[in-house]
Amino acid sequence: MRTAASRSASNCPSSGTPMPTLPRLKSHGVPLPAAALSFAASPDGHTPKISAHRLRTWDIASTFHCSIIGTCLTAGELRQVLIRTGQDDVRTATDHTLHGRGVWLAGQRDQAAKLLNKALDKRHESSIKRIPRQADQDELRNIWRNSFERGDIAGPYWALMSHPGTSPALMREIFGEVHMLSHLVGSASRLDIARLTELERELEQERERTARQETRLKAAADERIALQQRLRQLEERAIHAEAIAASVAPLARIAKSTRGLSASNEADVTRNEAFAQRLAASEEKSDALQLELEQMQDLRYAVLRENEALETAITAQLRDDGSAPPAQLSGPVLYVGGRRNLFDHLRAYARVRNIDLLLHDGGMEDSTTLLPALVGQAATILFPVDHISHTAVGLVKRLCREQQKQYLPLRSAGLASFLTAISGAGGAYGRF
Repeated sequence: MRTAASRSASNCPSSGTPMPTLPRLKSHGVPLPAAALSFAASPDGHTPKISAHRLRTWDIASTFHCSIIGTCLTAGELRQVLIRTGQDDVRTATDHTLHGRGVWLAGQRDQAAKLLNKALDKRHESSIKRIPRQADQDELRNIWRNSFERGDIAGPYWALMSHPGTSPALMREIFGEVHMLSHLVGSASRLDIARLTELERELEQERERTARQETRLKAAADERIALQQRLRQLEERAIHAEAIAASVAPLARIAKSTRGLSASNEADVTRNEAFAQRLAASEEKSDALQLELEQMQDLRYAVLRENEALETAITAQLRDDGSAPPAQLSGPVLYVGGRRNLFDHLRAYARVRNIDLLLHDGGMEDSTTLLPALVGQAATILFPVDHISHTAVGLVKRLCREQQKQYLPLRSAGLASFLTAISGAGGAYGRF
């Protein structure tokens, strides 16, 4: 998951304006801001009172400007600040260019720098208000520790770096943790990108499969329309034949002795019977096509639901804010069968949705003797119908009936069918 700290670059462009020369700590090369000098002990050994005013960006050592701008403001927020300062060219500038200008602006003392400082205070106003003005170093450190552990970085970082009571040592400690966090986030992002690429490839395959199925559905619908037209023609001919037979019947009784007329009547009856047989055959074929069309429509709806589940997962990855749609399953879920090379991905998506996932390959490597205990632990059992043995399917169904557990057959062993099932888009569950 990408955090605000990942936006902080390790190397920032120079501000272009010489910074005032400030005292340096003997144990570290970072210059202290002027406002931070209030922590130095006075000659008589007493520590002066903490300043009542919060530090502005230009009061803070330029060493920290890069991490403050990159962590505490998004690219969009920084772009709006720079536009307000009259820099219209930033509307099309890259994020890196925006970051460099923001770092340079943080060290100035003009009206533009005040706008930047005001944006930081407004953006993190709630975090600033939560920290007491007269807090000591231990209290400030505890506030940072609690915020860091729950992943709340950006607001507390600015609130503490600009707090008048934060000592230079605590500033360096907080800065070091944010700096290292950016490295950890960058390493994790590479794995997320790889997973996202695989999801996009599978989504494209599903879209191609859906397009082919829609083409088949259209062809079946066209054939059904042609058959209906043929049926109407046959019905019209049958009605016409019945009318002829009805008109011929009285004449046949009057001219019963006429052999030629009798033969003609028999021919009409034969034709009528042939029409009736053809009509019955056409109706039977139409019913079969109607059933096939309904099955293909059900398959199309299932694929569309799977595509929606995949798009939802990819959207969450692209937002990169850690959000994910809530799972519709409660309790542990057992997944039987499928492909072992996808098990890690199944676990990852189940973990994101807080699902306790149990896995069994259906007897390929895992013993089927483990299934009764696993079914007993699970609240819902899933299995892909295209990648599981008949023996495993029969055993799972029997165990579910005996233990009164829910099970849901999945259309395929792909990630799309699994995502559809855990998001609740795969239909209602039945008890067996």
